[in-house]
Amino acid sequence: MRNIDVCLSPELIHQYELKGKIVVVVDILRATSCMVSGLATGVAAIKPLADVDICKGLKQEGYFTAGERNGSKVEGFDMGNSPFEYMEPHLKGQKVAVTTTNGTLAIEKSKTADQIVIGAFLNLTAVAKYIQQQDKDVVVVCAAWKGKVNLEDSLFAGALVERLAASHQPECDVPRMMVKLYQIEKNDLFTFVKESSHARRLNKLDVFKDIEFCVQEDTFDIVPVLRDGHLVLAG
Repeated sequence: MRNIDVCLSPELIHQYELKGKIVVVVDILRATSCMVSGLATGVAAIKPLADVDICKGLKQEGYFTAGERNGSKVEGFDMGNSPFEYMEPHLKGQKVAVTTTNGTLAIEKSKTADQIVIGAFLNLTAVAKYIQQQDKDVVVVCAAWKGKVNLEDSLFAGALVERLAASHQPECDVPRMMVKLYQIEKNDLFTFVKESSHARRLNKLDVFKDIEFCVQEDTFDIVPVLRDGHLVLAG
């Protein structure tokens, strides 16, 4: 049996050995939910970047640009950080360059892993099935909020630990804690998550429908993976 571990914040990632492992990066509200939604509905590839200026510059190379800082759209970018923006018909077959406060930074910090997979509640079962086919240890890296642990990413970690119980055992106490949290709240994730600090922060930006959408499980049956600097569909 393989192991699964959970890193609750990128600020803690130095404590984890990622080489030879699959990292599942999760930022439920909203970066990885956007990435999953876009690739599931026809976006050809997504390039995640930590730097705003580098991301913006890729517009000159034919990319649509998506940018968010502190929950709000970055000035001069084509899109913000809503999954509904990523599902617009005009993006089918196009490439998107994206930078966000937390999610793209978590991806950047995970690049020593053997593979980087993008997880969200929207593709939870697809990610679990994909991992079970790989026969590798797993670390779930939660994007958190500016280094502080958050509720929604931690819940996803628990959900994935539960889905992988037959093939992966918890490496330490954190996965066990997260799966217990998820099991308590899984029948009504939205009610629980809407009271989280980040959900309250986003509600000030009038993105209530985004939050409700992002906690839906298994809307899509796809797995984004990072290849040559771009997120594309596995397989």
